[in-house]
Amino acid sequence: MSDVRVRKLQEFIKQEVSSMLMRGLKDPRIGFVTVTDVEVTGDLRQATIYVSLFGKEEEKKASLQALRHAAGHVRSELGKVLRLRYVPEISFDADTSLDYSMHIESLLHDIKKDEEQNGNHN
Repeated sequence: MSDVRVRKLQEFIKQEVSSMLMRGLKDPRIGFVTVTDVEVTGDLRQATIYVSLFGKEEEKKASLQALRHAAGHVRSELGKVLRLRYVPEISFDADTSLDYSMHIESLLHDIKKDEEQNGNHN
């Protein structure tokens, strides 16, 4: 499959799933969730939707579990708007890049603070 077609499909799925989440899936366990990325395999059979989850750790786990439970519904809704012979199998995964970047930011802040306390200004 052409890379351009795969990228367009990834962006389309990202927009559609984001729209579904904004309209609200009926599961009350789904908290504040943002679709950050979508990866579709070259044969268009599998799509992994990466989501950024907010809230306490238990809320994040519950949201991700609810999204995984709703994957079939999301796939059927996508099937109504996608013009493909086969709608990709949907899986949800947590995007931890935001948590990781916040951790790095915290470490850098601590280093800067230590340097200032020790009088090592650069």
